[in-house]
Amino acid sequence: MAIEVTMPQMGADMTEGTLVRWMKQVGDQVTRGDIIAEIETDKATVELEAFDSGVLRKHVVAEGETVPVGEVIAILGDASEAVPDVDRMPPAVTPARRVPEPVPTANGTEPPRQPAAAAVTPPANAGRLRISPVARRVAHEAGIDVTALVGSGPDGRILRRDVEAAAKGAASEPAAVAPAAAAPAPAVRRAAPAAAAATTEGLSKIRQATARRMTLSKQTQPHYYLTLDVDMTAAMEFRRALNASASEAQHVSVNDMVVKACALALQRHPKFNAEFSDQGLRLHEAINIDIGIALDEGLIAPALLDLAHKTLGTIAVESKDLVERAKHGRLRADEYSAGTFTITNLGAYGVESLIGIINPPQAAILGVGTVMAKPVVVGGEIAIRQVMKVALSADHRVSDGAEGARFIKEIQGLLENPVSLAL
Repeated sequence: MAIEVTMPQMGADMTEGTLVRWMKQVGDQVTRGDIIAEIETDKATVELEAFDSGVLRKHVVAEGETVPVGEVIAILGDASEAVPDVDRMPPAVTPARRVPEPVPTANGTEPPRQPAAAAVTPPANAGRLRISPVARRVAHEAGIDVTALVGSGPDGRILRRDVEAAAKGAASEPAAVAPAAAAPAPAVRRAAPAAAAATTEGLSKIRQATARRMTLSKQTQPHYYLTLDVDMTAAMEFRRALNASASEAQHVSVNDMVVKACALALQRHPKFNAEFSDQGLRLHEAINIDIGIALDEGLIAPALLDLAHKTLGTIAVESKDLVERAKHGRLRADEYSAGTFTITNLGAYGVESLIGIINPPQAAILGVGTVMAKPVVVGGEIAIRQVMKVALSADHRVSDGAEGARFIKEIQGLLENPVSLAL
């Protein structure tokens, strides 16, 4: 039986995706879980896993094409069965405008007829612009209008070489020379110099997606904020002892300890692992924590999955792997879309405190600052301790301040008693 593979929705605001590369070719055997393609979304390039097994019978979408969520991109099936006739939906064609018949005037004479508008034949490449992701990026950086280009690729697809040729041509055009004008009469008063023109910098796909989601969050989710200082002195010593006997791949970072503390706290305070809906709160069974990763194009937050029972060492290994794959565009669809809670950490930049904006539709986000030496009163005496500020931003529709206080205090207690992170 033929199985349709469709463009998945990876994120609540994703409406379309670009098929960057086919990892499986027509005739290849596909097993559930295999990576069959790379998909470019607004925020990252992710690997598309097969949810069924079979032989790849047809590529419905070519590399470089952008298609809506839910549209068929490939067909799986048995090697012996006929390939179903599935093609992409053709773009809608705007019908020729019909000129209405003239209306007689009140005196019975007919006004002169206007010439009928000729039917406009749409160009062969009407519809969705066919351009490779690399070409689109190069065009954006060079300020080239891609709608004016003629592609040299298959079916008129615009390739990188087309954009580079256009940019080279624009750079080689001589500047127009204005004809000499007669000398003007002396001005009575010198005009004020014109203000310098402002420049507009285009937004990357990641920046556009961030703008949409953060605006949605602040418009629809009533935030409240709680901050605490965490004494990390014992945690830093605990980390130092762990890393002294661990391989480099298993080295634990401060963020790994925060992730583990949050995973434990979310089990005890499930409201913060939930989301609001008109029917009530959706309490997630899995604990999937998004971690912020800064790329050149902007910020993304893929998820560490199923953390309820993972050890601190496992979290350390998986976190390094997630960051590395995110930087090289090799995230999986579930890592990109299944997060239930977010941690954003700017400690590496020396930032003391960070108050985050909730990542919708999640119920909360934890902002984490740097660990720094500070004078603290301990037992009536001033001592230098390693202190880290954390800030909880939470959705007031899901929880109230007292619940948020208990949750963030749970995180504080776990980090100040780091042995609990290893249990």
